[in-house]
Amino acid sequence: MRGSVPGTPRRGRARRLAAASLLAPCLLGASGSGARVHAAHTPYVVVAHDSAPLALGRDGVARLFLKKAAHWPDGTPASPVDLPPAAPVRAAFSREVLGRSVASVRAYWQAELFQGRDTPPPEKPDELAVLAHVRATRGAVGYVARGTELPPGVHALVVTP
Repeated sequence: MRGSVPGTPRRGRARRLAAASLLAPCLLGASGSGARVHAAHTPYVVVAHDSAPLALGRDGVARLFLKKAAHWPDGTPASPVDLPPAAPVRAAFSREVLGRSVASVRAYWQAELFQGRDTPPPEKPDELAVLAHVRATRGAVGYVARGTELPPGVHALVVTP
């Protein structure tokens, strides 16, 4: 996926963030659920380990979080992480990216567990714990409240339609 961002180097946090900010207005738009997934309108930011691509489609992000895909497009194992069910940021992310309510996502995971297919992403107690997991884990992806300062090793993932 990195190759899909013309003119951006494979490494370099500042350049990656600059490229993501330039691409965001062009790439973001209406999601399949009818909700707008636009940086200026969402209360959350999807974050990823710096080894992850700069951008991924909404469906691709949803597949990672629902574990319908176990790897990033480049083959790196994915490690999604959630906030607690009561977090308002989780409600917005679930609705706009997964196309489901938090209750519906929890029911999905109950069925997956009952069938013995898979386990849900781990829940971290707050944004700092999400960022620590994402920073420490190659292939990790999560979401935090808009305005949360991102540490080195973590970048904002542009979610495309």
